[in-house]
Amino acid sequence: MILAKDRTSSFLTRLFASPMTASDFLLGYTAPMIVMTLGQSAITLLAACLFGLSFTVSILPAILVTSITSLLFVGIGLLTGSLMNDKAVGGICGALLTNAAGWLSGVFIPIDLIGGAFKTITGILPFYHGVEAVRTVLNGDYAAVLPHLAVVLGYTVVVYILAVIAFRRKMSGDRV
Repeated sequence: MILAKDRTSSFLTRLFASPMTASDFLLGYTAPMIVMTLGQSAITLLAACLFGLSFTVSILPAILVTSITSLLFVGIGLLTGSLMNDKAVGGICGALLTNAAGWLSGVFIPIDLIGGAFKTITGILPFYHGVEAVRTVLNGDYAAVLPHLAVVLGYTVVVYILAVIAFRRKMSGDRV
């Protein structure tokens, strides 16, 4: 939403006069989000310990893995912020993305209970893999995290590339 608001104001227009590239701008929006995701991950996992999660050394790598998977959501926010106004971004990245990610990750209902085509689709998308990456780290199975993290990072790279392309087109005044 910050990017979408900046895009519709004269603030970003003035920044376009700088020698920064679209990648520079998006990195500038991403860097503070990394710090926020580290803090949110730590608070969430430590709060989960109050509700029964075992407090082990695996909490630290789980914070890191959660933060890495959060980059996908930051990238989706940057992509939608490059394409839409702040109200549309709030609707898409707010309730819609949160609910879609929750249902498709197995957070609300275990994917194995549903099975079938739904399980196949969730296996292709990154949300299930993000949850499984954190789950395997919390279980201490560090080797099993890499395939799940690779899927999430693959989607993250694609989303960021699309965000750079969309932002670059907006910088040059082209319609996306």
